[in-house]
Parts: sequence; C-alpha cells; structure tokens
Amino acid sequence: MSVLENSKIDRILAVDDTRDNLILVQTILESEGYEVDLVSDGRTALEHVEQSPPDLILLDVMMPGMDGYEVTRRIRNNPAISYIPILLITAFHESSVVEGLDAGADDFIRKPFDTDELLARVRSLLRLKHSLDEQKKMARQREDFVSRLTHDLRTPLVAADRMLDLFQQETFCKISPEMKQAIAVMIRSNQNLMQMVNTLLEVYRFEAGKKTLNWETCNLPEIIQEVVSELTPLASEKNLILKMDTSGLEPGKADAGVMMGDALEIRRVFNNLIGNAIKFTDTGGITITISEQSANPQGKDWLTITVEDTGYGIAPEDQATIFERFRQGRNKRSGSGLGLHLSSRIVEAHGGAIAVASQLGQGTVFTVQLPKHG
Repeated sequence: MSVLENSKIDRILAVDDTRDNLILVQTILESEGYEVDLVSDGRTALEHVEQSPPDLILLDVMMPGMDGYEVTRRIRNNPAISYIPILLITAFHESSVVEGLDAGADDFIRKPFDTDELLARVRSLLRLKHSLDEQKKMARQREDFVSRLTHDLRTPLVAADRMLDLFQQETFCKISPEMKQAIAVMIRSNQNLMQMVNTLLEVYRFEAGKKTLNWETCNLPEIIQEVVSELTPLASEKNLILKMDTSGLEPGKADAGVMMGDALEIRRVFNNLIGNAIKFTDTGGITITISEQSANPQGKDWLTITVEDTGYGIAPEDQATIFERFRQGRNKRSGSGLGLHLSSRIVEAHGGAIAVASQLGQGTVFTVQLPKHG
C-alpha cells in the first residue's frame, strides 16, 4: 500500500555528506509519497531533529566531523527528543553493525542498497513508530480520563461528608445512638474513599509531570511530630507504642533536622508510612528515628528517617515491587497500592531515596533519605 493512501504523510530526514546519495534517497522516497528533508552533516541533523522531529531518520555512518554513530548516541541521550527510528546506511566493510546498534540505531542497510529492501525497512520502522505513538496517545487519554474522573468524584464526596456531619450534629432532627454509630461508620468510609481519590489524583499529577513542589525551609522533626500526634489515637486504640527518636540529630545545632522541600508533600509521605505501620501492627509499637549525616562524596548533607514496626512483615517477593503503582500487598488489610508509590515519587522528586527491609513475622523498616538542600 502506498503511503499516499494514508491520511498522514510521514516525514523522513535523510543525512549524508554526499549530495548524489541524498538526491537518490529523496527520489526513491518521494516517489512513494513520503516527505523528505535533506541534511549534509551530523551537527545540522541534530539541530533539525530538535527543532522539527521527523518520523524516521536515514543516517549515513561515515561522515566527516560527526559520524552517524555519534549523531545516534546524541539523539538517544537527549531526553527532550521523543523516540524516532534510526536506519543507518553505510558502505560495505566501513562500519560495525554492533557499534551502530549499541549506539541506539534500530536497523542497518549497506550500500549499494536495493530499492525494494530500503523501502521495506522504511515501512517496517515507520510501523514501529506509529505503533509506539498510538500506545502513548492511548496512555495519555487514559491518564486524562482518570484525572478528570478523580476531579469529578471529589465533588459528591465532599458534599456527602458535609451532609453526614450535619446529621451527626443533629442539625435536622434528633437521632438515636444507634443511628449516630451508623453515621460515624459512613463518615469514616467516605473519608477513606476521599483519601483514595486524593492519592490517585496526586499520582497522576506526578505521572503527567504537572506536579509543582512548593520549596521552602522545612523542620523535619516538627513535621513528623505533628503526624505522630495526629496518629497517636489510632495507635492507642490498638495499645501500640508510637514514639519518635531524634537522638541522631546534633543537640543545639541551629539547622538540625532542617531541609529544603515541600512541607505538605513530606508530611504526606510520613503520614502514609506511619499510618501503614499502625495498620499492619497488632502488638508492640512503631519507632520513628531521625538522624543526620555530614556531606557524602556528592557534597550533600542527608537526613535519614526510619519507620520501624513490629507488625506482620512483608514477603520477600512483595518487597521487590512494593513501590510500583497499584501493587497491593498480600495482607487482607492492604489498600489500593497507591500510597507507597506516591510516597516514592515524592521522595524522588526531592532528590532522595526510599527503601524497605522486612521479615515475615518480625516487622518492617522503611528508610527514607532526603538531602538537606535539595
């Protein structure tokens, strides 16, 4: 099928330092209905790709100045350039197929090439490009749908929460103790659902690159102490000991435990980690430890926070994927599988790292490392 039968005309960039070769490739490709741009050197090719990305690149290997291998490497190493198939073209015995493929090329054809073979390879790589583009388009549409749905779900949930609160306060009429208890259950369920919706919305903001952190000076011990104070009643209901240890911070130091970050997002991380520890612990307690390390080889001062519980523990096979999106644990109390994924995204956005260590029946330790100065 000729490309003329398609609604979209594919754009191909041909790069070769020999004018006659460019004219030959142009004649062959334009006869099939492709739009062809011609460039005679590697540096100009890179500028062209950045300014007007083509659907496919036909790239001569042996060029003066910057050869095809280096052009390929620079394209593949540039995160601003979306995937573009690269077909390397070279004369016999002048190049290494291995080097070209290792550099990031997708296919190889040697001169003098057969016209039908060239066109077949072009069609094959363009099919790959179209397939990947379609997958990305579908992923974007799916994420946009989830984001819009999440926004729309918040409105009725907020309204329901307010109405239930009015009922519980007996604003409309007197209600029985049994009814108050039932309404309290409904309020907790509604708030849990609201939390899931908010978490899902935050996850997709990170995934879509639309999340902006509000950088400010954060006192980490104070933030975590606030979370501990809020969650202490939950721990007390289960007779768990919830404590915080700041002995790893230098006493009297003005900036002990202070870092640059988004206080709200940092708070979200530890609310999730400590809340999970309480949920999955029935006896014993949870200890949060904060310590500070001086500059590492990269020249950064780090804060290390551990959240250690005496709960059920996490199976080894689950630990490897626990921070992936929608990865639920095997415990019957496991939630949506979004909380830890969101926590890892927040920590990474701050230039830090999060890890887990656990043994079944002996509890779990989550370790968060955050740079003090971003």
